[in-house]
Amino acid sequence: MHSPAPWDFLPHRYPFLVLDRIIAREPGQSATALMRTTAGTRGCSPLLLLEAMAQLGGIAAADDANGGGILAAVDHADFHGTVEAGDSLTVSVTVVKSFGPLHLVAGEVTADGRPAASATITLKVGTPR
Repeated sequence: MHSPAPWDFLPHRYPFLVLDRIIAREPGQSATALMRTTAGTRGCSPLLLLEAMAQLGGIAAADDANGGGILAAVDHADFHGTVEAGDSLTVSVTVVKSFGPLHLVAGEVTADGRPAASATITLKVGTPR
């Protein structure tokens, strides 16, 4: 069975698309994805971890491909330790609440099983009409 790719849902492309692979998705509810840091990078900025949660939140909240979206707010962002080059990251998000095109999403990132980041973010998902 073919898993959808992050670029099937997002307009982002390299180097702005930070997710590598979607491993689970329940539309409107939750999603999990993989993000890999390469040996050529010097770790991973906390802002990239936040961006990964936002991108995956848009994928989880969208009801169909190519919905587009905008990061509207970040609340309760916590960063735990550091992410090193070569770490394999698992990004998980859950849609907590939705009101029309606005979605409150709780996300977390683990680095090789270690907590790396967590945040609550608000997204506007869907294309303007």
